[in-house]
Amino acid sequence: MNRDLKRLTLFWLVGLVLSGYAPYDRPTWFLEVLPALIALPILWYTRERFTFSSLAYGLILIHGLILMLGSAYTYSRVPMGNWVKDWFELSRNPYDKLGHFAQGFVPAIVARELLIRFFNQRRDWLLDFLVVCICLAISAVYELLEWATALALGQGADDFMGTQGDPFDTQSDMFLALIGALLAIWCLRGWHERSMRRLELRGR
Repeated sequence: MNRDLKRLTLFWLVGLVLSGYAPYDRPTWFLEVLPALIALPILWYTRERFTFSSLAYGLILIHGLILMLGSAYTYSRVPMGNWVKDWFELSRNPYDKLGHFAQGFVPAIVARELLIRFFNQRRDWLLDFLVVCICLAISAVYELLEWATALALGQGADDFMGTQGDPFDTQSDMFLALIGALLAIWCLRGWHERSMRRLELRGR
């Protein structure tokens, strides 16, 4: 059994229970944790055909917990974000921006690993370009889903979208996802290569 996936599952189950015990808004909680509820069965179903590196699993774990914390309070009300808002005298709770940064940072490593190990993409400039494009596509799709939710639910989608009155919220969200993807590629490249190498050695 994959220890990294078992650890991820344990932490996510705890996170789901804690965040779902008494969330600020139950429908918003469900919408925010839905990506984790979709991803977990997929990770288990595909575990024998494709096992991710420990780094990838660890980042996926952290990303899921970020979603769950935001879902419990709604992103604009997360206490951690309010503390940062007060410390730096910001006009809004920045926790939502952390989530969108992670939306680029974590998928960058996942996409990079899939392109290298599953699609045999060479480690060149095209790899980095494709990773960034994939992350921006994920961010754009998420923003479209937020828009569709707003149209379907009207005012009930305010907590899910978390715009907090910012007319450029969508653009800044996608920009932060771009920054996250670029930083993941530049800062974690070596760590990722070593993590994939250890996975290959264990498989021999």
